[in-house]
Amino acid sequence: MFTSTKTILEKAQRGRYAVGHFNINNMEIAQGVVSAAVKLKSPVILATSEGALQYAGMEYLKCLAETAASQVKIPLAFHLDHGRNLEVIDRAIRNGYSSVMFDGSHLEFEENVRLTQKVVGKAERRGISVEAELGTIGGAEDTVSERNIIYTNPTKAKEFVERTGCDFLAVAIGTSHGAYKFKGRAYLRQDILQEIRRKVKIPLVLHGASGVSPTIVKEAERYGANLPGVYGVSNSQLRLAIKNGINKINTDTDLRLAFDAGIRKVLKTKPADFDPRHILGLARESIQKIVEERIKLFGSVKKG
Repeated sequence: MFTSTKTILEKAQRGRYAVGHFNINNMEIAQGVVSAAVKLKSPVILATSEGALQYAGMEYLKCLAETAASQVKIPLAFHLDHGRNLEVIDRAIRNGYSSVMFDGSHLEFEENVRLTQKVVGKAERRGISVEAELGTIGGAEDTVSERNIIYTNPTKAKEFVERTGCDFLAVAIGTSHGAYKFKGRAYLRQDILQEIRRKVKIPLVLHGASGVSPTIVKEAERYGANLPGVYGVSNSQLRLAIKNGINKINTDTDLRLAFDAGIRKVLKTKPADFDPRHILGLARESIQKIVEERIKLFGSVKKG
């Protein structure tokens, strides 16, 4: 049985740490994420994007998450990430997700409020919590793409939360989706985050927060990847963001890079090996390693 995402994040807010949200697309990614969380006794949020659902199917991915939840003793939530299609959100609610995100960040404020209210009304009748977003982050990932960053307005954030009744809010303070987040060193608007935290009482979420580990990038490039000029969010910036009120941190790009590096290494070093268990097994180990690093960074070790 899944744990309530709201319960997990409210505990994180009280304890002033963050919980990792990790996007899954297949069994090996899910296993790597859950193994890391179990090892470190950390709560964890498994998430599916609309792109992942198109690739693997909602029922397949839900079965993976349910199986994981039934076999572990840590709090494990199941979340719909960046839901823009209301039919997909409705399906997730009917299928028993712990939480759903309605991403109306691309809409005008009043329309975002109206549709978020609609989703909250449907979800709360089934005991499902809702994440909403105000402001936009840059970059592209799956079905979500934005050219420009529009920082979240703290006063508007307060009004938005009060009017919609959402359970947690994703804010824009300078992060971007994908591996090409910045042209150089990351700079997040911690001042905006501090002001939002003063005005908004619910847990806050940071999207586009992958670190794009130089070690993983070098490993992937060593075996054939071409990733010039990739930059992620530094550990120091994330630690400060957690101190300033972030309670849920989304990670996807780091998982993709780790998965890619693991597969490339096997294919390059063992060209005669065509056993998918060997090829995907190393990718799964790479996923677990990077998730362990993220959990330690977020401060959720032994919080499960």
